[in-house]
Amino acid sequence: MNNPETKQGNFKKKIVHELGEYLIIVCYLTLVFAAFTQYRRILLSAYGIDYINYGVAVIEALILGKVVMIGDILRLGRGLEQKPLIYPTLLKTFVFTVFVAAFTLIEHAIKGLWQGKGLTGGLIELSEKGYHELLANSLVVFVAFIPFFAVKELQRVFGVGELRALFFKNRVDP
Repeated sequence: MNNPETKQGNFKKKIVHELGEYLIIVCYLTLVFAAFTQYRRILLSAYGIDYINYGVAVIEALILGKVVMIGDILRLGRGLEQKPLIYPTLLKTFVFTVFVAAFTLIEHAIKGLWQGKGLTGGLIELSEKGYHELLANSLVVFVAFIPFFAVKELQRVFGVGELRALFFKNRVDP
């Protein structure tokens, strides 16, 4: 019984679920990137440099949130899900960090095309930031992904409802 109303209802549920997942990812990443932006602002203010790029934190979170969802659809890092949770957590953290880095390369190559500099022009612009900054950005993403994927793995094992209950419902002590 595949009537159109049932399919439409399932489609709406799937959209709402995906938007909810995306919103959670974006909120988490925005908080992490805003914290690092605040830290950068404080460090630079010691040298008399104003830095208030909080909008960049939100934009990066919006972009990376979608990158994470695409990686999840592609089933990246699913090889160790039967092992203790530390293994799939660290594998997914590493794989998604590499995926984000690859996406950053593609993003800059396309930006170079858009600006008329060509593919390599965009990549050269990225390399001019210096490998220290690129490595630091990757490290921030890696560290941000560890608790993110740890919670996602707990959710996979316990189920969404059980994990929400553990975090958001009162428990009765025995």
